[in-house]
Amino acid sequence: MIIRIVKLTIHPDKIEEFKSIYEAHMEQIKGMTGCEKLELLQEKGRYSNVVMTYSYWQSEDNLETYRNSELFLKVWKTVKPLFCAKPEAWSLERKFNL
Repeated sequence: MIIRIVKLTIHPDKIEEFKSIYEAHMEQIKGMTGCEKLELLQEKGRYSNVVMTYSYWQSEDNLETYRNSELFLKVWKTVKPLFCAKPEAWSLERKFNL
């Protein structure tokens, strides 16, 4: 299992637009082969323009297939202009399930 965490800092006046775009594509992303779970988290405090996506993938190959898909490229092209900082991303393996 691969857990992909992506931190995105959105222009404050574009956060609702970002969430709308993300929501419109969530089911398609979750429908990609190997996607087990998908979440969008938003900072609750003073940095409410910071969001993180958490996606759970059966394998690294499944994640890479998604990252090279038309769907990913389409969504990324649409949301990238909304960023006000460089995205940060981590691919993690679960070692313990407590």
